[in-house]
Amino acid sequence: MTDDPACCGAARDEELPSHGEGDDGASPRRATDPATPDDDRTTAMVRLEGGTFTMGTDSDVGFPADGEGPARDVTVDSFYVDRYAVTNAQFLDFVRETDYTTDAEQYGWSFVFQDFLTDDAHEHVLRNVEEAPWWLAVEGATWLRPFGPESNVIEDDLLKHPVTHVSWRDAAAYADWAGKRLPTEAEWEYAARGGLDGKRYPWGDELKPDGQHRCNIWQGDFPEHNTGEDGYRETAPVNTFEPNGYGLYNVAGNVWEWCGDWFSADYHTTDAYDHENPTGPDDGTQRVMRGGSYLCHRSWCNRYRVAARSKNTPDSSTGNIGFRCVVDAVTA
Repeated sequence: MTDDPACCGAARDEELPSHGEGDDGASPRRATDPATPDDDRTTAMVRLEGGTFTMGTDSDVGFPADGEGPARDVTVDSFYVDRYAVTNAQFLDFVRETDYTTDAEQYGWSFVFQDFLTDDAHEHVLRNVEEAPWWLAVEGATWLRPFGPESNVIEDDLLKHPVTHVSWRDAAAYADWAGKRLPTEAEWEYAARGGLDGKRYPWGDELKPDGQHRCNIWQGDFPEHNTGEDGYRETAPVNTFEPNGYGLYNVAGNVWEWCGDWFSADYHTTDAYDHENPTGPDDGTQRVMRGGSYLCHRSWCNRYRVAARSKNTPDSSTGNIGFRCVVDAVTA
């Protein structure tokens, strides 16, 4: 179970046989080849020139167990990053071409937030999460049927929304199919900051500059009532709100985004940590997630800050976890 299941989702507590090339998804193919601007992989991606930035924070507004600090200088090489989180439409193309079966489909269930169950889904609830009873294990909930077996992303007009109910392994498999990979945690933060150094959010230090909502998070009293003042109570289309300085959309709120790194709260404070293109520890039990989600609220979780981080097991899937991809860039 994650430290803060209110915003970060719930973790599975059972084993599942590996699929593809092992527990961590499919083996690299074209993802190992750096991309040029005319590479078809770079469509709807942004090229970011490599550089050094301040990663993490020395602020005490986060959770000590997350290991957000200390702030440190990190260098990343040039790469391309998806302008948007991967959508249901894109994941549908992947599934249609490969007949891929997600972890949620193999398990037969996934976690759905209590407010979003379709009427018929109540009879398919297997259990809730003791530490966070608003998370319900729903039989038949999948990326295609995010609110229960009678929901459908096509019929419910959710094709432009971020895909959810995808595990880390599912995300890695999609990235491999697309000739891309999941971002390292350092790449994710470098991209999410949008060129702003040391700011709390991708757009600055104020959550609502000039009173304007800039991300899809929870308003009201969690978990009883979401006013939806930002326009959304569930996921928003991936091109909602203003992009950050690099042209990336929804790097705060909407859905958590998987990163390639194994999670550790203190690895970056050790001598083993490489400040140039860090990739995290060599092994672990949980993978890094970044960005927060539409269920984040200041009373429980303010992890929609750009330095915030969380984690979940590689086979876990919920209705508020998605991803975006990157690919290395050819350097001059």
